[in-house]
Amino acid sequence: GLKGALAEAGHRATTTGGARTLEAFRAVFAGTGNPNAPMRPNLPGTPAWATPAAGFEARPQPGFAGFAGFNVSSADARAHVAEPSPDALDRPLGAARAQLHETYIVAQTREGVVIVDQHAAHERLVYERLKAERAKNGIARQPLLLPEVVELDPVDADRLNAASEELDMLGLRLEPFGPGAVLVREAPQQLAGGNLQKLVRDVADALAEHGQMGSTPGSLERRLDHVLATMACHNSVRAGRRLRPEEMDALLREMEVTPNSGQCNHGRPTYVELKLSDIEKLFGRR
Repeated sequence: GLKGALAEAGHRATTTGGARTLEAFRAVFAGTGNPNAPMRPNLPGTPAWATPAAGFEARPQPGFAGFAGFNVSSADARAHVAEPSPDALDRPLGAARAQLHETYIVAQTREGVVIVDQHAAHERLVYERLKAERAKNGIARQPLLLPEVVELDPVDADRLNAASEELDMLGLRLEPFGPGAVLVREAPQQLAGGNLQKLVRDVADALAEHGQMGSTPGSLERRLDHVLATMACHNSVRAGRRLRPEEMDALLREMEVTPNSGQCNHGRPTYVELKLSDIEKLFGRR
């Protein structure tokens, strides 16, 4: 029953991330980095939110016209501007409007703003795809034209060889290759073009972290899921990759129809939602 209820929740994430974000903004507006610290005294009649934040110097600034032709050379400061699709504004995760720091997608909804961690979100999508593939017909695999030798610590190599049947179920076919090495014969189709050296080493770490397969009901499935989650990281959109507007929107649409996409494979939120009403309160509009 619990599993069904969580699946029905779909893409939704906890509101904790949004609440913490708002608290951080409130602390800045109050002029302190500590949300629990008292506000600094204001001039009579000046609302608390109007007090200049610590570290900001009040001084004349050039008018907007002075920034004509302004060009930012820093990649971290650039934003990709996308025109909103009217129907996308009504979708749960809204219309992608920008990508900041080549890591975060900023989307606009009718009721507020959504900020998505592109790597965490796509990592979860790949994981759910691999799980569905495994449950349906087995994970599609691709034989390597030139099998790849991966050298490891002998303990890790033994651990991988002991789990070879499980890994084969996930599309990763390994063979012993002398002391402290394995040979990769086949890899999951979605991951075959990636860094197989790092993939195999990370899978070895995942097996060590999860421990030996137990005899309790569902232990094999949990172990396989744990390894799949590690593998999914290798085919996800990385932080630092610039996305086109259509790619950002496609990611949002897939998140909306993918169960559990509100959390990454490690349990962290993939997006934060800020309601317009809360944002307006920060600026004293309410």
